[in-house]
Amino acid sequence: MFKISRNLVKNSSVISKRMMSTAEDDVLFETLNNAGIVTLNRPKALNSVNTSMVTKLLNQLPEWEKTKTMVIVKGAGEKAFCAGGDVKAAIDRVEGPRFFFTEYNVNSIIGKYKIPYIAFINGITMGGGLGLSVHGRYRVATEKTVIAMPETKIGLFPDVGGSYFLPRLQVNLGPYLGLTGDRLKGKDVVKAGIATHFVPSSRLYELEKLLSRCTNETEINNLLSKFNEPAEEFSLAPHIKHINYCFAAGTIEEIIERLEKVNNDWSIKTLEGLHKMCPGSLKITLRALQRGAQLELDQSLCMEYRLACRATENHDFPEGVRALLVDKDNNPQWNPKTLAEVTDDYVESFFKKLPEDKELKFGDSKL
Repeated sequence: MFKISRNLVKNSSVISKRMMSTAEDDVLFETLNNAGIVTLNRPKALNSVNTSMVTKLLNQLPEWEKTKTMVIVKGAGEKAFCAGGDVKAAIDRVEGPRFFFTEYNVNSIIGKYKIPYIAFINGITMGGGLGLSVHGRYRVATEKTVIAMPETKIGLFPDVGGSYFLPRLQVNLGPYLGLTGDRLKGKDVVKAGIATHFVPSSRLYELEKLLSRCTNETEINNLLSKFNEPAEEFSLAPHIKHINYCFAAGTIEEIIERLEKVNNDWSIKTLEGLHKMCPGSLKITLRALQRGAQLELDQSLCMEYRLACRATENHDFPEGVRALLVDKDNNPQWNPKTLAEVTDDYVESFFKKLPEDKELKFGDSKL
């Protein structure tokens, strides 16, 4: 099943060796009783994932699937599970596609993992961090959890399977979160359907030790249920009716019209946020979510890989990273500049198939 992925590991070994002196410990693999423990280990970078890290995950996860009872993945430090991907490297026309290819293969493996995959999403969990958690069977949030898919702000789109999992959230929360980049915290992450359990961060150490002794999924389920604290009222509950109405619209322009019609504090704030986003990204994102709703995870990842490769070649993604993360002038010059200038042909050009030898491939899936 992982024949192509293995080739990818081999091809990426040059990068890994080159980075070895500084990246030896960027992800840690340990065995604890019956569990394989993954620790994303770049706390100063909020555990953002890079090519070195996803290459190691691509190699290790299939091995553990055959030999462990479960895998537990967590982030080093107290601030973040994983704040996303290393976008400064991702905008490179050579390194970017290589990073996305490897990362999306890891997302695919997690989505099909045969043994329980348990992510402790303690702290900041954005973008690529959701890709390393949400596709797994169990996602444990804490009072420190903050999730978001903020890619439209930097000229990208919600990737790592975002086009698959976002449209499957209730009451159009997916398009809302994917287009606005809005954040959810703590128990809200369970209420939204992104986390499966809520456990106070002070109990994660104990939970990890006890989980590692479980011998089957029934024991894992029972233990997680025992530690789980019930969710409280969803903080977005007062706005759910409007979210469901506004973000059911088929175009960005109609979403904006509906928000203007609602005309309350929430809709005004939401409109202000949308107007700061990359116009091209908004339209590409909405179309990706509409199509992803009808696709399997691997098919969504194949579609996203085309979008990501084109984004590295396009103006907006590098410009967004420059403006928000490099120069930090917060003044991106988008091209196209306005929603009206983002034509249907422009959007569709991102979705076209790549040359056959450049397409994303897994061991056994095709789009």
